[in-house]
Amino acid sequence: MADNNGKKSFQERMELNLPAFLLMIAIVVSIGGIVTIVPLFYLDSTWEDRAKNPDGSMKNPELSAVRPYTALELAGRDVYLREGCYVCHSQMVRPFRDEKERYGHYSLAVESKYDHPFQWGSKRTGPDLARVGGKYSDEWHIAHMKDPKSVVPESVMPRYPWLESAMLDPEGVTRRLKAMRAIGVPYSDDDIANATAMVSGKSEMRALVAYLQALGTMIKFEEGKDYRD
Repeated sequence: MADNNGKKSFQERMELNLPAFLLMIAIVVSIGGIVTIVPLFYLDSTWEDRAKNPDGSMKNPELSAVRPYTALELAGRDVYLREGCYVCHSQMVRPFRDEKERYGHYSLAVESKYDHPFQWGSKRTGPDLARVGGKYSDEWHIAHMKDPKSVVPESVMPRYPWLESAMLDPEGVTRRLKAMRAIGVPYSDDDIANATAMVSGKSEMRALVAYLQALGTMIKFEEGKDYRD
């Protein structure tokens, strides 16, 4: 509102100048984003496996079991990304009673620390897969990929039969392990040296099943323990 002298307020000037108004919105949103996101990169509480007791001991030692994917699992994860599985499946169990009863313990940030990019997702045309590892046999997964309706009659998932005949590229998988190490995933020289032998002669179907069977199996959660304390 203009004052008695006809002088416009800062808000009025912004509202009458669209480019300046948009620039101000961008600056405010950027500051808010920086203040919210940057601390996550250095606070110990961001990843639950770094939390410590007052005596300095690790508060959640069972979370140290989270490991990088094996070469075969990583290859399967790439197939998962390429086929767009994340479009219909999330990988994040929310801390709500109904979700925990259906899928298991709610997801922790530490479980995704080696995921680049993470696969949390939000759309659930299909069920959440964060805890699918070990829930079904390898044979069930293969049958499901080849013809979902053969094991889940009401499924709307498309068929992926070609994954069984598509073979992995060992050199390509080795390069991907090196790329992951370059961005902080702790693959050792042995992991990279053995990658070719691990995936040679393996199909994309087998890699994808290996990846799915690893999801949600690395941590043995303690019953009744709240990892957000």
